[in-house]
Amino acid sequence: MIRVILPQHLQSLSGAPREVSLQIPGQATQRSILDALEAKYPTLRGAIREHQTFKRRPMVRFFVCEEDISLDSPDAPLPESVASGKDPFYIIGAIAGG
Repeated sequence: MIRVILPQHLQSLSGAPREVSLQIPGQATQRSILDALEAKYPTLRGAIREHQTFKRRPMVRFFVCEEDISLDSPDAPLPESVASGKDPFYIIGAIAGG
């Protein structure tokens, strides 16, 4: 099981708990995790990735094992510790302002 940690605004939007467990068939990648998350919580479609291109929205970041992987390929394999559920996949809403 993959563990995904959601920020408060996505929890409120989807009605999901802070930590979501997902069963991912095949290799764990950003794309496979987000596909499974959006399938389980359809209201998240378009909130994390663009509807048409499926590109990450600019104000959303992904972290695993204390590293920002937001700019990595969405099909790059994630570390085994994430695939095994030992470490979570974090989705973070970036903060901007002046």
